[in-house]
Amino acid sequence: MRGKRLLQRTGAAVLGASMVVMCGALPATAESAKGRVEKKAHAEGYGVAFTDGGAPTKLFSIKLDGGEKLVTYCIQVHVDALTDVDMIERPWDGFPDKESPFHKNRDKINWVLHHSYPAIELADLEKKLTDEGISFTGGLDQKEAITGTQAAVWHFSDGKDLKKVAAPDESAADVKSLYDYLTGVENKGVGEQPTPALEVSPAKAEGKAGSRVGPFTVRTTGQINELVTELPEGVEITDADGKEIAPEDIKDGTELYFDVSDDAAAGGGAFELKGSAHLDTGRLFVMKGYSDEHKAQSMIVAKSDKSKLTAGAKGSWTAKPETPGTTPPETAPAGPTTPPTTEAPVRPQADQDDLAQTGFSALTPLLIGAGLLGAGAVTLLLVRRRRGTA
Repeated sequence: MRGKRLLQRTGAAVLGASMVVMCGALPATAESAKGRVEKKAHAEGYGVAFTDGGAPTKLFSIKLDGGEKLVTYCIQVHVDALTDVDMIERPWDGFPDKESPFHKNRDKINWVLHHSYPAIELADLEKKLTDEGISFTGGLDQKEAITGTQAAVWHFSDGKDLKKVAAPDESAADVKSLYDYLTGVENKGVGEQPTPALEVSPAKAEGKAGSRVGPFTVRTTGQINELVTELPEGVEITDADGKEIAPEDIKDGTELYFDVSDDAAAGGGAFELKGSAHLDTGRLFVMKGYSDEHKAQSMIVAKSDKSKLTAGAKGSWTAKPETPGTTPPETAPAGPTTPPTTEAPVRPQADQDDLAQTGFSALTPLLIGAGLLGAGAVTLLLVRRRRGTA
């Protein structure tokens, strides 16, 4: 008896329909994320001044079409942030301003994001920097952390040097301490991280009952949370050793199989993996349709909710051929039977005294006797006629 099913299976009729839905258009990898900047800022910092102007600092929120939210800092300090345009995830090479310092400093921008707030919680960030000999007056608060981090991003993305912070002296000093750390010698850069992805290959495979159909190789940068199956009785999703596998045990490189029992009828099944992954810190969002005439400030991810990932595959198999001379399984349809004969079998008769069946009949002696009597009567008649003529 096989182990407990991961999910209750449905009937064959449901299977046929659901396979079309499940496997017809499953995304192999996460598509480019799309969303809009929310009108209300996620949180605000202090204003900062450069040698050629200044700007307020704040954390923005981008709400993706799937409902997830990203917390971002802005780049392109002199471009307005718009809330009524679609923002599309782009690789770093897709940054629209070809002359921007962003291109040579993007690793350093990513290091800033990974080593400051909100990627690191305030208390942890303060302790880390204090342990490295950096002091804060009254501790590091949210406004100070946002201001120092955004100013450091602009230093690398737009070539801006922080000159003044529109804040009380103690807070301005804390901002400068954080800014100096993030733009200093400790910043070695962090490369671009891969886009969250989930892929299962091949998309389909075929086999025979009594074997494992596959393998299906999983490739992912995220975590698998659920394994959904649509399988007939006698079929399971297993690992290479034929053991049922739990969703949390499916990792990048895991191989999955349809384990088909010997007596399974010809048919097919499907499975779908559901996972999640963080849209990594440092991912770039650019306005859809960006141009010199129509542009919006680009955003870079500082922290995110998990993005949803899905991928799946399907398998099919033929029934196991019958072995000659074996009794077919009970579920197999009955084969052709020998047609009945209309002739009754020949059986020995009790009154034939064990005589061989050669066509001999009991009427034969009677017929011979009758022939002899007839011959005698003719002879007697001839004799009498002779006497009468003598």
